[in-house]
Amino acid sequence: MADTQQVDANAERKVARLAKQISAFAKAHGGAEGQVAYIGERGARIALVGEDGEWGNLVAPTYAIAQQAVAKSGITTHEDFDGEFAAKVKTGAYEWKRMAGIQIGG
Repeated sequence: MADTQQVDANAERKVARLAKQISAFAKAHGGAEGQVAYIGERGARIALVGEDGEWGNLVAPTYAIAQQAVAKSGITTHEDFDGEFAAKVKTGAYEWKRMAGIQIGG
């Protein structure tokens, strides 16, 4: 029984920590929206897009923890990272240069 309680306490701390980071991102960027994606054994990626177009990622150890953190933070979530949501991302010279490098083998 103690092992289950320990796991739950660890998960709750991780959820709280991620929710705090998500909320801080949203506050710094005039609000935020997000999307949770399963990335295999690594866990889940939380993609964040601020109202100002800035973006960032967080990684949670499990999909369930990621979903709980996003829900706790209160941001709007999307099922997919496409359409109007993806169009909100502001890309700079670094991203364009990086994408071009990938296309030409760099």
